[in-house]
Amino acid sequence: MTRRVLVARLDSLGDVLLCGPAVRAIAAAGSEVWMLCSAQGAQAARLLPGVHRVLEWECPWIVNPAPPVTPALVDQLTGLLAECDPDEAVILTSFHQSPLPLALLLRLAGVTRIAGASVDFAGSLLDVRLRPGEDLAEDQPEPERAMAIARAAGFELPADDDGALRVDAVPDAADIAGAGDYVVVHPGVAVPARAWPTDRHQAAVQLLVELGLRVVVTGSPSETALTAQVAGRFALDLGGRLDLPTLAGVLAGASAVIVANTGPAHLAAAVGTPVVSLFAPVVPAIRWAPYGVPVELLGDQTAPCRGTRARECPVAGHPCLTSVTPADVVDACLRLLAESPSRPEFSRGVA
Repeated sequence: MTRRVLVARLDSLGDVLLCGPAVRAIAAAGSEVWMLCSAQGAQAARLLPGVHRVLEWECPWIVNPAPPVTPALVDQLTGLLAECDPDEAVILTSFHQSPLPLALLLRLAGVTRIAGASVDFAGSLLDVRLRPGEDLAEDQPEPERAMAIARAAGFELPADDDGALRVDAVPDAADIAGAGDYVVVHPGVAVPARAWPTDRHQAAVQLLVELGLRVVVTGSPSETALTAQVAGRFALDLGGRLDLPTLAGVLAGASAVIVANTGPAHLAAAVGTPVVSLFAPVVPAIRWAPYGVPVELLGDQTAPCRGTRARECPVAGHPCLTSVTPADVVDACLRLLAESPSRPEFSRGVA
């Protein structure tokens, strides 16, 4: 009988993409993998290889803004767990999140084997416990942290799986992005503290076009005013026009992607596209930078905001990213293009 494993990753789209290798390891053992995600993360979970079903639940100690804790919310989770009826659960978290509230609810729902990483004593809530900072290194990429939790639970990637990020069912988006080579600029962010200024994006787009590159600007339906401003008369504006699979297709067809630390950066990595990463150090780049693809990391990683996890910039002038010029971004993009054997070669720098 196939063993059913519930994998929980309850936060954002990018976080779910980063747990893809761990999900594949669990599926490789012959398990039927169900994922428990937020509504936002569920979009990404449906693209991950190895996922059988996706359950959606807004977790009040993970998502932001958090829903109130009510009996109805807990009953909703209990109903989802009854539908899944898992043989075991693997709870995937980042360093600042606890698996214990969910483990308690899973235990009350009858799940008999639960794995997770917890700084706090877990008692009978976890059958497999990794202790962050002791037997689980914290300064490692998030995909490797998730893989360490899956490995402790008894799952391993097959020898022919390199552990890179991946997504399934990526469509050919040439009819949307247009024929020929292009660079994607994605100016939007989910967290304001991670944003590069709009006028800098505009200037970078213009410089890229002046160098002979075609630029495609992407963004969510809520970001159409932003993408229109950034694209101007120079670039193709696809803001608000793409669902997540189609965005993956557009990113897969790009020669490089210019993006901050937000979900599409990890989606670009999952389709193998090099990334110019405008990375605000409010979280550590060693954990959250695009994984497994060529990356040009820009931004002052020693700025006073480092490690604050701030959603709004706590430093006047946003120096970690305002120190990055449009010329810096364009030069970084050109370096990626020149270094990639499968991409067009552009050797001109920007003064």
